Amino acid sequence: MRKRILVAPLNWGLGHATRCIPIINALLKANFTPVIASDGISLLLLQKEFPQLESIELPSYNITYPINGKNFKRKIIWDSPKLIKVIRAEKKIVAELIGTYAIDGIISDNRFGVHSKKVPSVFITHQLNVLTGSTTWLSTKIHLAIMKKFDECWIPDVDGKPNLSGRLGHIKKSRLRIKYMGPISRLAKKEIPLKYDVMAILSGPEPQRTFLEQKLLTELQKHKGKILFIRGKIENKQHIEQTNNITIYNYMSSFEIETAINESAVVLSRSGYTTIMDLAKLEKKAFFIPTPGQFEQVYLAKRLKKNGIVPSCAQEKFTISKLGKISLYSGLSSFDSKIDLSDLFCLFQRK
Repeated sequence: MRKRILVAPLNWGLGHATRCIPIINALLKANFTPVIASDGISLLLLQKEFPQLESIELPSYNITYPINGKNFKRKIIWDSPKLIKVIRAEKKIVAELIGTYAIDGIISDNRFGVHSKKVPSVFITHQLNVLTGSTTWLSTKIHLAIMKKFDECWIPDVDGKPNLSGRLGHIKKSRLRIKYMGPISRLAKKEIPLKYDVMAILSGPEPQRTFLEQKLLTELQKHKGKILFIRGKIENKQHIEQTNNITIYNYMSSFEIETAINESAVVLSRSGYTTIMDLAKLEKKAFFIPTPGQFEQVYLAKRLKKNGIVPSCAQEKFTISKLGKISLYSGLSSFDSKIDLSDLFCLFQRK
């Protein structure tokens, strides 16, 4: 019988869900049966991508940003009792799912309560070091303690240098069973003619997604070139609007977004890690605007800027003129990873 693997991405923006797409495809190719589990827009996105697969709704972590991004760490601390309660409920549901759906293995992308001692359990993260400013030592310690409950930890990056995640995905000493799976992406590079001068892709929790949308639509109207604008709102139906030189989609399928990025000269987006992996796979030039208060995105944007790869700026400082800096940077390049995802699945073959 084909073994059934529960694949459960965190619903925080779309990055965790989209980077599970190549993993689900690899599971199908290796004759496993994936069962999808998530909530919100992440669950809806994967249901649209894999309508033939069973899917389960998990409790929502309800992670939102404060209006002032600088207060994000304080808000996370304030919300931690509620988050712990949700994780406990999640663990209880997973224990029931293992029997009800005959689950043989678990792949959790940053969902802390999705694991079990009864079946092999994997935790996917690009953050072995969790940057939170002066409390980085504590947030990292807590994160490592959570990951110890899993059989393996898979990092979507390469072990050596150069790499994409920097100090986020690399730690000097750990008792975790860490495996580097190489940068993963649902997208592939295509040699097709350029259609758009700029492609803007939004993602991430509210209200910061909306704040950036409002700012970018105002600034991009000053640009004379052809612009594609993806709002990053997963809804039941796809909507397309045309405002002067800007074509606006609420969302795109993986195939559509793959084509659109290949057709775009430059990409304007958040500096989320999954976005960085996607753009590296397609070898694109970009401009990044990290989510205010999100230390991880700020670190990644600064690292790429310092290395002369991708320019970036704070959200409140963005103006359309800053896109002129893109030509001064090298752009992202693909890693020729030799890692076969199917080799990682041997964990689920054990009795």
